[in-house]
Amino acid sequence: MRNMIRPEARSIPMAVPYAGGILSGQGMLVGAFFGVAASDAAQNATFECETRGEFDLAKDPTQAMTAGARVFWDNTNRRLTTTAICNFQVGIVTEAALAADTTVHVMLARVPAAGA
Repeated sequence: MRNMIRPEARSIPMAVPYAGGILSGQGMLVGAFFGVAASDAAQNATFECETRGEFDLAKDPTQAMTAGARVFWDNTNRRLTTTAICNFQVGIVTEAALAADTTVHVMLARVPAAGA
């Protein structure tokens, strides 16, 4: 197909919105795109960001998360949370995490609201 840009579309180039940049493996939100940094990058630098797959990402250290739970990106604190209000849904927990855990396994996936 002549107009196909990215056959696999596992990653896309994004500009880092965060002061201080980003480290490889950290989550990042740009508009309606959420991805995981494929490498370290400075603020405003454009680099590849993974948009599909399963990752171990920073989570709210006060919340336990069960397998199958929807998780949302808290862009202020740059971590996952189970709180939907004012946050952006990015995936589903693949392995339960205790409240004391600092990370959680998550499959990146945008899923519709319940009943949609």
